[in-house]
Amino acid sequence: MKFEVNKYLLEDLKNKNQPSEFIETDAYDVLVLRLPYIKNEKVDIVSYGFFIKDKIYMFEDKIDDFKEIGNFNDFHHFLDKIIDKILIKVSKLHIEIANMEDDLYDGNYSNMNRWLILKKELGIIERLISHTILTYERFIRKYNENLDSFAFNDLKEHLERVFRLSKSGNEKLDYLHSFYRGEVDKKMNNVMFVLTILSAIFMPLTLVTGFFGMNTGGLPFVNDNEGTLKVIILTLFFEIPFIWLIYRMIKFKK
Repeated sequence: MKFEVNKYLLEDLKNKNQPSEFIETDAYDVLVLRLPYIKNEKVDIVSYGFFIKDKIYMFEDKIDDFKEIGNFNDFHHFLDKIIDKILIKVSKLHIEIANMEDDLYDGNYSNMNRWLILKKELGIIERLISHTILTYERFIRKYNENLDSFAFNDLKEHLERVFRLSKSGNEKLDYLHSFYRGEVDKKMNNVMFVLTILSAIFMPLTLVTGFFGMNTGGLPFVNDNEGTLKVIILTLFFEIPFIWLIYRMIKFKK
């Protein structure tokens, strides 16, 4: 190990799930930035642990030791590459959401199978970036005199932009899901409406058929040569109130 680091702080630096944190000591400072990591267009999570003394060093799991990043200018370039990838990813997600919105308005719901993935990725980014911004602000306040304030404030603006985009993307996804559910419910209501009409049409037919199909004596029209015709007329008579009911339902729906 290159440096004598407090064992508890060293545990934080080694912890892959350590949240963003900035810890100041008399001899050195420790900065942990937990950020989204974009690999193969998928969003993962990585905690970067930095040791700040005369220069900036990052803890590497592979060598179980610190790797030199360099001065604050080198550190800016290191962070800039990571944050740019996140910003590009969020921009791509926004484009995909916009295409999903256009498809929904056109009645095409095939892209909604991506909704949960987009919601998950944007949720991860928004949650991580909101905490990282607070930690990053503490870091640049401490070293304001040692670093290029314009460059590091520009990184802060990029982080804030990522946060705004991810937040607005999440809100848009919530709206699209509500719109989608409304359209699905509307289609389901139409199906139920048609089934209700069919049930209303066949209800008197079922009633008459069931009555005259009973295997009992004394049924009317059994010995009548015009019995079938009379049953048909009787059935049509029973249909009148149901037809009126169907008419009222269709008129109300319109």
